[in-house]
Amino acid sequence: MPGIISVSRTDLAQRRQKLRRERQMRIIQAIWRTFAITSFAGGLLWLAVQPVWVLKSSKQVAIKSGNQSLSDETTQSLLVLSYPQSLWRIEPAAIANSLKKQPTIAEAIVRRRLFPPGLNIEIQERVPVAVTQTPSGQNQGPNKKVTIGLLDASGAWMPLEKYTSLNPTKKLPNLRVIGLPKQYCLYWTQLHQAISQSPVKVMEIDCQNPTNLILKTELGNVHLGVPGPQVSEQIKVLAQMRPLTAKLNSGQIEYIDLKNPEFPLVQMNQEKQKLTSKTPKNI
Repeated sequence: MPGIISVSRTDLAQRRQKLRRERQMRIIQAIWRTFAITSFAGGLLWLAVQPVWVLKSSKQVAIKSGNQSLSDETTQSLLVLSYPQSLWRIEPAAIANSLKKQPTIAEAIVRRRLFPPGLNIEIQERVPVAVTQTPSGQNQGPNKKVTIGLLDASGAWMPLEKYTSLNPTKKLPNLRVIGLPKQYCLYWTQLHQAISQSPVKVMEIDCQNPTNLILKTELGNVHLGVPGPQVSEQIKVLAQMRPLTAKLNSGQIEYIDLKNPEFPLVQMNQEKQKLTSKTPKNI
């Protein structure tokens, strides 16, 4: 019949033989792949259990600090590590998290090092910028107890005892903050940045009154009102008022009112003015 192609038995046999060869090659390739992967994994396992991949002492731990305030010995004391220990059993993330739980450490990165075997640790320490005095309990009398701590530029709080035990030779900051953290932490970063860049020296920040933030400065006391996003503008206006020291004695100024930075006010000390007016001019 036209259109029908006849296939001989010889062609069919050749095709079946070709398919068998291809199937055999795929099986052989699969066996070789399995053997190669198993051999490679076994080699890695053998290599991993060799004594060379063991953390034997703290000398194999390289520590890099961002600001070099903590010594290597101090940082080593904060590590939760036992020696000797297989390098592969160590969990770098767990060590990093334990370091970041320390109040004096802001960031920590831990990596395994293969050549030579060991650990690389990078830490960023907190740098205190202010000493805090926080009232403890309900006692508000003259004998009230206070908790002393430290603040860094981001607003993170550190216990004073913990910091001084790790940094016994470091000088504490001169700036003092009084009050509860909830009354200044919201705008602390903005406030500290403005103060640190201002030419007017600020010695103390009083946050005890939630409706009136008071700064103790070289120009006298400055009332800022309720802490808010306007603190940067208030500090800029304070810097513009610095020439007051050339015209007025700081003792004559009771306080500077910057609650509205567009209309700054200077409250004069009435008692000082009275004493000045009663003093004879020829004295």
